[in-house]
Amino acid sequence: MDSAVASLVHSGDVLFLMLGAVMVFAMHAGFAFLEVGTVRQKSQVNAFVKILTDWSVSTVVYFTIGFPLAYGVHFFHPAQDLLGADQGYQLVRFFFLLCFAACIPAIISGGIAERARFWPQVVAGAIFAAVVYPLFESLIWGQNSGALQTFLKNTLGAPFHDFAGSVVVHSMGGWLALPAVILLGARQGRYVKGQSRAIPISNIPFLALGSWILAVGWFGFNVMSAQSLTGISGLVAVNSLLAMVGGVLFALVAGRNDPGFAHNGALAGLIAICAGSDIVHPVAAFFVGGIGALIFVFGFQWEQETLKIDDVLGVWPLHGVIGTWGGISAGIFGSPLFGGMGGVTFLSQVAGSVMAILWAVVFGALVYGAIRMISGYRLANEDEFRGPDLSIHHINAYPEEHVK
Repeated sequence: MDSAVASLVHSGDVLFLMLGAVMVFAMHAGFAFLEVGTVRQKSQVNAFVKILTDWSVSTVVYFTIGFPLAYGVHFFHPAQDLLGADQGYQLVRFFFLLCFAACIPAIISGGIAERARFWPQVVAGAIFAAVVYPLFESLIWGQNSGALQTFLKNTLGAPFHDFAGSVVVHSMGGWLALPAVILLGARQGRYVKGQSRAIPISNIPFLALGSWILAVGWFGFNVMSAQSLTGISGLVAVNSLLAMVGGVLFALVAGRNDPGFAHNGALAGLIAICAGSDIVHPVAAFFVGGIGALIFVFGFQWEQETLKIDDVLGVWPLHGVIGTWGGISAGIFGSPLFGGMGGVTFLSQVAGSVMAILWAVVFGALVYGAIRMISGYRLANEDEFRGPDLSIHHINAYPEEHVK
């Protein structure tokens, strides 16, 4: 009887995590359509191929290097041993956490769109998914977390808390993207003689579709971060929902009904709530998401118009800055003072969030600086003018329109 119960528990956990993995895997289609809808028609094929290629490369390097580095588990055993008594739980756990690791190059892709060379960016994504991200993951969630979390608890009152990756995933991806965007420089014609000339997005329905796919998959991202049936939390689900709609409504008002801000506002809310989704009150979650949306609306405008950084999808404010806000907000609204579950401190959350920024900026600058020095990172002027679809993939998104 005990053996049967244990088998049923293992089966349930494997199924639970596998469904979560599939939901988060589907989010990569959301990343693709969000980028395709935002870039010009001459860059749409490239966006689709980049996301798929980055996913495939991330799978290989995270399987062989990244997951063992983060969790001390490798898969170079006979298949029977891999299945084991827990029915392959670690295999499906790898699949689930791979979906998080592969978000890193997918996030960066939106920032460097329309002017980056293809293979150098694939190499950069591979380095991040194999080494840079897993090492940081190991410090927060994985095999090397003990010393850091004990230090934070002893000195700042609590371990660093990031339930579903506001900091570990989103902040990391957004801040890694920043050096790449700066080193690449702006797209041709984006800024002329110091004046901003906005480049219109190509397809609002595709942008909206990307946002919807991401939002639906995000409930797998957050809820299934429990990684077992016994850990599932209705609080995480409802907090994710309220943060999302808070993001939409705040962005709609602040962005004056702009559809791009509205649909990215949903994502801003979801990014912000990841860290504290298991400990904050639903009312607090609404405002965590709403504040995240305000950060995106005004941060995107500041980035583009004041700093003149041509971050095509605004991944630095959306994922980087809002991811940081998500980590810090868990230390504020997770407190019992605001109806939270407790177990967090503001200082510990600030420390962990700042550590992620420093980690990402340093390694991003090193990797992209080396790539630019060794092979070059930006498309040639003529290739950029033609667009990466023709220059890299030799076909347009709508080839029938170009038949003479």
